[in-house]
Amino acid sequence: MTKDELKIVFMGTPDFAVASLRALVEGGYCVADVVTMPDKAVGRHGSVLQASAVKQYAVSAGLPVLQPERLRDESFIRELQALRADLQVVVAFRMLPEVIWDMPRFGTFNLHASLLPRYRGAAPINRAIMNGETETGVTTFFLAHGMDTGRIIRQRRLPVAETDDAGTVHDALMTMGATLVTETVDILIAEDGNVESIPQEAFCKDTGELPTAPKIFTETCRINWQQPTDHIYNFIRGLSPYPAAWTELIAPNGRRLSAKIFQTAKYLETHTLHPGSVRTDGKHFIDIATTDGFLRILSLQLSGKKRMPANDFLNGTKIDGAWRFE
Repeated sequence: MTKDELKIVFMGTPDFAVASLRALVEGGYCVADVVTMPDKAVGRHGSVLQASAVKQYAVSAGLPVLQPERLRDESFIRELQALRADLQVVVAFRMLPEVIWDMPRFGTFNLHASLLPRYRGAAPINRAIMNGETETGVTTFFLAHGMDTGRIIRQRRLPVAETDDAGTVHDALMTMGATLVTETVDILIAEDGNVESIPQEAFCKDTGELPTAPKIFTETCRINWQQPTDHIYNFIRGLSPYPAAWTELIAPNGRRLSAKIFQTAKYLETHTLHPGSVRTDGKHFIDIATTDGFLRILSLQLSGKKRMPANDFLNGTKIDGAWRFE
C-alpha cells in the first residue's frame, strides 16, 4: 500500500493541528475526511459563527468536513464507518470513545505535545514551561482507554531555553509534530499497520509520580507574588502569550487595575520589601518584589487596553513605591 492509497481520517481543531493536516495533504497522503468541532458563536451577542482553524484549512484544501456535536451520535458513527478509513490521525481534539478509535484497521494514533508519559492532559506545553522544564517534545501513540495512556510509537525531543515561552515552544512543537505525524504514517504503511509500539510503563513504572498537564482556567493564571523569583518567572512565561498570567495593581487609594503580564526579567537579590511591592523610577522600569528578589515587567496589558512595553505604561500611569501588586 502506498501513501496515496491509505485512507486517512484526520481529527483536530486549533492552529496546532493545522500544521499536521497540511503536512499530510501537501505530502500526497489520502485524507478522506476531516473531523473538527462545530463552528463557535463569537461576537458581542454570539451572532457570528467562527469555524475552527482546522475547518478553515480543510475547506481551502477542498476536503470534506464533519462537525459532530456529540461523538457518540449514531449518525456520526455511521458516517465514519461508511468512509472505511484505514487510519485515523488525531491532533489536539477531544477524547474519543472506543467505538471510534477502534474503528480503522490500522488503529488511531494521537500526536501529543509532550514526552509521554510526562504531562498527560490538556495543557502540556504550558505546564512544562510553568514547571521550568529544560526539555519537552512530541509523541505519537495509539489511542486506548484513559487519557494519553496508549502505547508509544515515536517521540522527538526539543530543548527549552530559559527565554522561551509557551508561544515559541508551541510553534516549535507544531512544526516538529507535523513531521512526526507523517513519519508515523510512513512507518505504519511500511509495516502494514504492525508497527512495534512501547507501553508507557516501560518509560516509568510508577506514572503516578510524573507531572501532569491539567486544563488551565482563569483563576489558575493568577500570579502569587509570595513565591520565589524563578517560580513566578516560569509561571509567567508558561502562560505567555495565551492565556496569560494576570495580577492586580493596587493604587494607594485602593483603586485596582487588572493586568496581564507577558514578559519579565528576573533579579535575584536580598531585600526587605513585602512580596508584591513596587520598585520603580516612574519612567523606565517597574520591579515587583518576590520572596527572594525582583521581577522586572517588560510587557503587560491592562484590562481593555493593548499589550505594551513597561515604559509606555509608565508614560500613561504614574506609579511609585506606594503602589503594590496582589
